[in-house]
Amino acid sequence: MNEQISEAVIRRLPGYYRHLRELEANGIQQISSQELGRRMHQTPSLVRQDINSFGGFGRQGYGYDVKELKDCIGNILNLNEKHRMIILGAGNIGTAVARYRSFSREGFETVAMFDISPERIGQRIGDIPILSMEELEAYLHGHMVDIAVIALPGEDAQSTLERLIACGVRAVWNFAPIDLTHDEKIITIVNVHLSDSLQVLSYKLAHRDDASDDEEHGIQDDLVHGAESYADTVQQKE
Repeated sequence: MNEQISEAVIRRLPGYYRHLRELEANGIQQISSQELGRRMHQTPSLVRQDINSFGGFGRQGYGYDVKELKDCIGNILNLNEKHRMIILGAGNIGTAVARYRSFSREGFETVAMFDISPERIGQRIGDIPILSMEELEAYLHGHMVDIAVIALPGEDAQSTLERLIACGVRAVWNFAPIDLTHDEKIITIVNVHLSDSLQVLSYKLAHRDDASDDEEHGIQDDLVHGAESYADTVQQKE
């Protein structure tokens, strides 16, 4: 990741990519920063600032070429390469991730799942085999894996992370109910807490009639902006 680019901008990129892909599918060839901002619930100036962080795009009086900008953001997000994933835990969350077809269409291919349950080991989710957790190291030594999805109980997540690091896995998508941390020079971790989005929704539901008072103190704008950035990231992954 370019250290000059803020985490907030990185979190908004999947949203830009998703909207641009929808526009392209609908035959729309160009879009202004104002219209893209409306779709993203962002100001036009923030859209231009985000996009200009990665170079000069768009033309005065024309806006952005939809396909060109989508392809550029896809390159920035490294979506033009195939990513091989394994899923650790074949319970509800792990199975949902394995069955989500959009991941494979976007280049994220799940190649194997791992579990400790004798009832699950040896089964398949579609074409994906469920292997024993005892086979994890042997599998990783014999297969190239880019991303590991941890869908395990919290008490098992940290020890599993250490096993992955020892085998050279460089990226983890963590659904365990704890935040996993490690040296970013060794491994990149994204922690996903599904309840966060519901809690943000709960806040908005409780305070929607207080918008004018909150805005006077600058509270709601800050919370909603941060929540929508996080929600865009989670939605892209789901």
